[in-house]
Amino acid sequence: MPAPSVPPSMSSIGPSRRTVLGGAGLGFLALALGACSSRETVGAGNPAASAGSGSFTVTDMRGVQVSFDAPVQRIATTVIPSPSMLAAVDGGYGRIAGINESTLQANQQGLFGEMFPESKKTTTISPSSFTPNIETITDLEPDVVFQWADQGDGLVEPLENAGFKTVCLLYGTQEYLETWVSLFSTILGKPGRGTEIVDWMHTEISRLQEELSGVTTPVRVVHLGQSGDGYSASNKTSYMHYWMELAGGQNMAADNISAENVVSAEQLIEWDPEVITLGGFDARTPAEVYADKSLASVSAVKNRRVYKAPLGGYRWEVPCAESPLMWQWAAEIYHPDRTGHTLRAAMKEKISYLYGYDVSEGQIDAALRLDMNGASVGYDVFRR
Repeated sequence: MPAPSVPPSMSSIGPSRRTVLGGAGLGFLALALGACSSRETVGAGNPAASAGSGSFTVTDMRGVQVSFDAPVQRIATTVIPSPSMLAAVDGGYGRIAGINESTLQANQQGLFGEMFPESKKTTTISPSSFTPNIETITDLEPDVVFQWADQGDGLVEPLENAGFKTVCLLYGTQEYLETWVSLFSTILGKPGRGTEIVDWMHTEISRLQEELSGVTTPVRVVHLGQSGDGYSASNKTSYMHYWMELAGGQNMAADNISAENVVSAEQLIEWDPEVITLGGFDARTPAEVYADKSLASVSAVKNRRVYKAPLGGYRWEVPCAESPLMWQWAAEIYHPDRTGHTLRAAMKEKISYLYGYDVSEGQIDAALRLDMNGASVGYDVFRR
């Protein structure tokens, strides 16, 4: 694998809600990454150790050390994107016992549930607000529980008071995503696998930076979610901001620091984005945005450049094992004349690598939401 480049530096992260934005200094990052090499008895490429063996300690993203005296076999997690990442690192779904209600919905809607049918019936241990159901978790008897590090003690203390080994995570930057992969690979006893996935991410960062090096004027973009009947826009504290910039876009909502990141039609008209992408946590479609008369003057609407983000093994717009595929998707939409349009081939290769599953052409069509995005300009490049 080519030598990885150093990812671009990221802005500091501030807390928000529902979009699950994290915030802490990079000191925690260094602690977590340092701990990821601390497994005492597991070595890369050692088949006997691949399932985890012996005692080990990790430092989570609070800077708290969590020690295990036996291999981890049962995992519960309130953190919405984590099950697909755990499955990608582990090469299967067998150790996941409990998940977030929002994760279950994604599993039932998309490709992940087709790859791992058991994921569509997994016990839920929390609603989308991440509040853990201690009674349910107790019944599951997990060896570890994953929870957010920065959403208040009320989410963590009940788990620790009940005696669960709790590993806490932060969200928002590429560095944090890589820390997740490293932590998961350590806990699962597969550090070599984690290194491979992070190296792939670094390689794709370098490739996109080179491919888009000639872009002198970034495309004006926004990434929208639903807020009531209106819109919310991802700002610079979000992971979406990272891939928007990496793919050659200028996030017009970068400084939109407001309650729930709500944005008015008037503000969208002022920003006049050339491309709008829509998140996967709600049902809004490009057709609905095109029909929104209040946005009729916005360039992305006039020129029919509104796109629903893909749903592969997970919702691509948030940090996940498939994030490099999201970066490529965005680059091919923002700058179609500068990219090779190889996303479908990359999906077949990387989904097979990550999940051990041979995805069909029809499943790729569904993941890319060809039905929703087919009427948007330029989307034909993603057809077979």
